[in-house]
Amino acid sequence: MSDESRPEAAGGTPKRKGRVKKKHTIGRVILGSVLVLSLVTALASIYLVRRLDGNLDVRDPTEALGTDRPEEIYKGNGEPLDILVLGDDSREGENSTAVKDNQTGGGSDTTILVHLSADRTRAYAVSIPRDSIVDRPECGVDDQIPAATDVQWNEAFSVGAAQDAAPEGGGGPACTQRQLEATTKVLVEHYVAVDFSGFQDMVDAVDGVPVCVPEEINDPSKGIYVPKGDPALLKGDQALDYVRVRSKVGDQSDLGRIKRQQTFIAALVNKVKSAGTLSRLDRVVRFLDAATSSLEVSTGLGSTTRLGKLAMQLQSIGLEKVQFVTVPTEYSADFNRLYWTDEAKELWRLIRMDKPLPKKFLGGAITAAKPPGASETPAPTDPTGTETPAETPSETPSPTETSSPPDETPSEPTGTATPSAPSDVPTVSPEEAADAGLCS
Repeated sequence: MSDESRPEAAGGTPKRKGRVKKKHTIGRVILGSVLVLSLVTALASIYLVRRLDGNLDVRDPTEALGTDRPEEIYKGNGEPLDILVLGDDSREGENSTAVKDNQTGGGSDTTILVHLSADRTRAYAVSIPRDSIVDRPECGVDDQIPAATDVQWNEAFSVGAAQDAAPEGGGGPACTQRQLEATTKVLVEHYVAVDFSGFQDMVDAVDGVPVCVPEEINDPSKGIYVPKGDPALLKGDQALDYVRVRSKVGDQSDLGRIKRQQTFIAALVNKVKSAGTLSRLDRVVRFLDAATSSLEVSTGLGSTTRLGKLAMQLQSIGLEKVQFVTVPTEYSADFNRLYWTDEAKELWRLIRMDKPLPKKFLGGAITAAKPPGASETPAPTDPTGTETPAETPSETPSPTETSSPPDETPSEPTGTATPSAPSDVPTVSPEEAADAGLCS
């Protein structure tokens, strides 16, 4: 290299160092931004978790459940879970503004035992009619609420809420849980009670739930109106009216109301699990905020972390395996008195043993994959323009989800029917649909 070229080389060296310095500066900026973003995200997550935890009303019902609880008889791998879900129809707090009827409340129109199999491949939601006639055991922290015979199922919630004022006692939910364990011999690990206003908020957080309503439901005496629609997008008051109304629709029975409740909850589960909901962070946060604000839970589910872990365990359960059934009953001469049949004993025995339910219990079951009246083809856009076809439950299931699962009952041959066979698909008969005011 010549002497003349050396100054140029020397002069070029600082420029190269300058470029390296610039790269280091950019790297530091990027690294700093990532750290700041991570810190903000972490703080936001901590704030959100604390907020959601603060929303929960946590009770410890241990003392109120007594010492004569059922034993767990399942001996296989994993751990089945039984969770009692209740609707609180008291007229206190925000519930007083959510309810438009003239009733006194204090009971529960909705009692559902959710059974999750030990292998987390199936979930049964067993509805118990409020008009079921049972023998109620004593309950309360000090067993101060006496036992009673031949009483309606939902009386346990009423007397528990009225006489067990101590928050740690669990009140109505604890008395109902004790009654369920005494009458079914199923050990219930947790309970969840949902109030009216919170139910409305959860529905509104996902921008309403589409349900097929064959005829409008109109009861001016109670301020109830639900529009006809296929589907009708139900929000707020209309959603609450739909799951609670008994008169002016179908055969006006408790069993008909249960079918509508199951249909709506199945559609809500479908909506929450749909891509249109889970892909929207704002909707997820709104739904979680609304849900936790409305829940009274037993201590085993007393944090969003525990609820979140339970939700993660349920990811393997397909919508077609979330099935809603009703305790087998028969009417007495009184239309408001239902008695459990011998098949109810078999149902509870299978639940205790964590066995798949046979077809005789699932013939009229409602699934979250395809609630009654759900369209086989993509549903039209809601007339209000607030709902797009991609977010309706009728479009979420794939062909494999809407077809029936393989036969789960070991005693029945699996080679006699294929998953697509019509007899394998849980359906509600036209007669049942008409009695419940559902689309067939």
